[in-house]
Amino acid sequence: MMRNMAGMMKKVQEMQTRMEALQQEMADTEFTASVGGGAVTVTVAGKGEIRGVKIDPAAIDGDDVSILEDMIRLAANNAKGEADTAMASRMKEITGGLPLPPGMSLPF
Repeated sequence: MMRNMAGMMKKVQEMQTRMEALQQEMADTEFTASVGGGAVTVTVAGKGEIRGVKIDPAAIDGDDVSILEDMIRLAANNAKGEADTAMASRMKEITGGLPLPPGMSLPF
């Protein structure tokens, strides 16, 4: 029984090490999404912080900024969605597809 416990603890430590490496990898990885035919492009890091916003000057209409605001929001959400999907896929690789216990969230 003790050998099984020691083996299990070793696997947990390996998983923790892989999760820490994944955190760093995701922090360094950028995800980009464009909307409006490239009128607005947003780049986010894997952890979700916005790293860049590019707006085509032709997309700027001083009389109706709400369309531009919507495009920025949509591009940011799409880029964040790509980051979340990549994270979920990588976490599945690390955990072998086992779900995290209730109440336990990702380390970021």
